[in-house]
Amino acid sequence: MDLEALQVSVRLALATLAVLLPLGLLAGHALAVREFRGKALVESLAALPLVLPPTVLGFYLLAGFGARSPLGTAFEAVMGHSLAFSFPGLLLASVIVNVPFVLQPIQRAFESVPRDVREAAACCGLTPLQAFVQVEAPLAWPGILTAAVLTFAHTLGEFGVVLMVGGSIPGETRTLSIAIYDRVQAFDDRSAGIMAASLLAIAVATLTLTTMLGRRVEPDRG
Repeated sequence: MDLEALQVSVRLALATLAVLLPLGLLAGHALAVREFRGKALVESLAALPLVLPPTVLGFYLLAGFGARSPLGTAFEAVMGHSLAFSFPGLLLASVIVNVPFVLQPIQRAFESVPRDVREAAACCGLTPLQAFVQVEAPLAWPGILTAAVLTFAHTLGEFGVVLMVGGSIPGETRTLSIAIYDRVQAFDDRSAGIMAASLLAIAVATLTLTTMLGRRVEPDRG
């Protein structure tokens, strides 16, 4: 087991979740309760990472983060090193790739909250923020939890975009999935098998936990 790669994977997953979950709550709630022109286009753009090949998405992100891009130039001027092939660049790419995994479950969860509940909260004098925190978010929390678990698990296993944008720098951008690829290239099947089995166990455990918690909540809501 490459513990250093595991540490980078977990750090990337937690950082992605910390950045993306608050944004997903706001965006998912807005998409669930509001109608506006261009909403279908916004939803389609947010879902793009689900259908684009990771190498295609990684290519565009690499071009956007490169030293010749405005973002890459500005980042290098401030931080003194390139955005591509660094942990901050890898984190930004991970946030973009995981948008649909956090946004769609949260949007569906808020869509399941009856409109009458929102109207009742308003009639009781709650502000929109108070209604969101005290009424809507508690009702939607199974979807929020599902989004968090899916994002965490998907980040741990992401390969194509990670390789394109982050490369394989030990301790910086080499995640567990990249370490597996490196071990396979080196004909070290035993190490690759141990790490692949670890990722599989983590994925099964997180998804099982989500299902169990969801089943505990549904009777309470019924």
